[in-house]
Amino acid sequence: MLKDITLGQFFPGDTVVHRLDPRTKLILVIVYIAALFTAVDWFSYGLMFAVTAACVGVSRIKLGTILKGLKPLIFIIILTGFLNLFYTKEGAVLADWWIFTITTGGIKRAFLMVVRIMMLITGTFLLTYTTSPIALTDGLEILLGPLKKLKVPVHEMSMMMSMALRFIPTLIEETDKIMSAQKARGADFETGKITDRAKALLPLLVPLFVSSFRRADELAVAMESRCYHGGEGRTRMKRLHMPLRDWIALPLGALALAATIVLNVHGLWGTSP
Repeated sequence: MLKDITLGQFFPGDTVVHRLDPRTKLILVIVYIAALFTAVDWFSYGLMFAVTAACVGVSRIKLGTILKGLKPLIFIIILTGFLNLFYTKEGAVLADWWIFTITTGGIKRAFLMVVRIMMLITGTFLLTYTTSPIALTDGLEILLGPLKKLKVPVHEMSMMMSMALRFIPTLIEETDKIMSAQKARGADFETGKITDRAKALLPLLVPLFVSSFRRADELAVAMESRCYHGGEGRTRMKRLHMPLRDWIALPLGALALAATIVLNVHGLWGTSP
């Protein structure tokens, strides 16, 4: 299960999506999320599904990788669908037992909410899949640049977010190694009651925290030895620039958002899920 977590991983490539400026991709992700939460019914969801599929296809990220990233979140996805299925009273009643009622509106809402979460995860994962941590840090710092006038430590915030994403795969690998070592010593993480499994994780947490603090200390020493003193007076080896493809991608994202809003404003296909 741990090896299925792909959050924070970067898959190098030479596609149009990989070559987009990180600022463009950050803005497009925000626009994508806004459009996704604006979608309310089959046609608007169909539009967003087509946009998501097109982005995945253009980025050449394998479908297996996307599904692998969704696998650790399957419980949350199923729980969301379950809650929307039984606690939506709209439409014709199909089944009624105790406090649980299944309606046609509940089935529709549950399906659309599950699809929304899956597309949301896929769209945001594409950002880290196609953008290196350094480029993501630079892009985020430039976008948040106006906050520097309010004395907000933009560079430090961007650096911390980028480092957190960067070290997720490292911590997952470290956790997997510790679990393998514990299993070799007789530890059991997969059988028994939930309480027994939780207790079995305690010997795993201590070495994981120790390893994390050690890595953080080593990183701090490495940054200090390279004379890192924050963002003040700092220059970049690669300066970001937005060529024609970025100025084409931004209007396309705005067009997808506008199309979703238009579909909802006309209200031709029902109510919000």
